[in-house]
Amino acid sequence: MQRLRGSIYLHDGALTPEQLSGDGLHQTPEDEASWHFLFMSPFDRRVSSCMWYREHSNAVSVEQLRVWNGPLMRLQGWRGKVVRGIESELCRARKEFVHYAEAGGWAVCEESRCTPEGLMLPLGAYALSRIFGGGLGLATATFRHSSASILRRLGLSPLEADGGAVPPYFDPKYDCQMELLRFDTRRPNPKYLGAIEMFMQQLTSVPVIARHPASVVRPYVVAEEAVA
Repeated sequence: MQRLRGSIYLHDGALTPEQLSGDGLHQTPEDEASWHFLFMSPFDRRVSSCMWYREHSNAVSVEQLRVWNGPLMRLQGWRGKVVRGIESELCRARKEFVHYAEAGGWAVCEESRCTPEGLMLPLGAYALSRIFGGGLGLATATFRHSSASILRRLGLSPLEADGGAVPPYFDPKYDCQMELLRFDTRRPNPKYLGAIEMFMQQLTSVPVIARHPASVVRPYVVAEEAVA
């Protein structure tokens, strides 16, 4: 998974070789605390696409979220607005007794980009969240490969702060335009509800790989391409 992300982000110009490990892995703190959805190619058994979904308690603070270290927090006039927007979402999550989450690390190999495979990853994340009772959350979406627009079609929308939407911004770390998109996994685009419900059923039987067999607190959900 980390090797796939590293190779794709490097090829896209989103990262430099110095930002990867010596053997080409793209490693992030979220990897150790998230669920990961992985598709494997039926031909060579390699990971062909991936995405992570990190579930938080709704008592999480803004400072504990990935976005806290993002470029918007360093732009004059925007840090306070983003914080207020996220705090409003957290307040809503607490009132509605659902979890809060973050999603990211979306990467699809070139051969699979014009297939439904990439779309299946966020739908799988929606399904997992709904198994947990549903939740609100935040995704950092890139404009590369139309990722942000694809997520908008699934039902995500820009984070709102002080009565307006937080606009797209440039992230120098990944050298591209990005957007903060909020989501409510209980209310996806109705067009995709059937697929999400199908995934909810499939997730009861797909293999789950965990680093520590005695506990599946941080598992990796793996789905065969043929099954999806």
